[in-house]
Amino acid sequence: MSAPATGALTGRVIAVTGATGPAGRATLRRLAADGATVIAAGSDAQRLDAATDAVRAAVPGARISGQVIDLLDPQEVHDWADHLEAEHERVDGLFHLVGGWRGSKTFFESRLDDWDWLQDRVIRTLQHTSLAFQPALLRSSAGRYAMVSATAAHRPTAGGAAYAAAKAASEAWTLALADSFTRESASADGVPTAAAAILVIKALVTPQMRAEKPDAKFAGFTDTADLADTLAGLWDRPAADLNGQHLWLTAR
Repeated sequence: MSAPATGALTGRVIAVTGATGPAGRATLRRLAADGATVIAAGSDAQRLDAATDAVRAAVPGARISGQVIDLLDPQEVHDWADHLEAEHERVDGLFHLVGGWRGSKTFFESRLDDWDWLQDRVIRTLQHTSLAFQPALLRSSAGRYAMVSATAAHRPTAGGAAYAAAKAASEAWTLALADSFTRESASADGVPTAAAAILVIKALVTPQMRAEKPDAKFAGFTDTADLADTLAGLWDRPAADLNGQHLWLTAR
């Protein structure tokens, strides 16, 4: 039997939602390689098993498990957060990597049912995870919450009104979470211990995408490995310096 992975995140307990997507898979592997105990969450059991099995194959001794969960059910998410903290005696991080895009060619053609879909997938899921995990992250000695936003939230385009608005709303909600950490999170000497950060990208690119289009430049895109590195590095920065910050992984 292989020895558990050890590294900078050994002892940390980190949950990752949207774990079966490209960003999620890269992040699971990075966290496991650094020794964290990783809980991967997704809505599809087969995809979740494939994602966790891939990490175990790549990282001998990886501490990783999967949880099928409906992020649109607030009680189910709250119960999950409580269960993780009871089982592991702590939760140090929640990375919300649930994505999705809907848009149109022009502003006039924008469909409000696209907004409805984005409100559920982008906003509601983030609201449910942040509300459920905030108390546990406060109780951690170094709680971290992170979500992935997009340049669209800062520079909306005509056809992307619904998507830009959804991302902007998600950022505002996360900044409110950050304020709660400022007000409620402190060590014995008064130094904040928990932080919420917003990672801003234009779009993501995977190794497979680069292999399929070797001549493409993917200008401004963020490699999934770089996103994973940034997330794993959140514990390298003091909470007071990180909380409420936009971490730009593409040109502003």
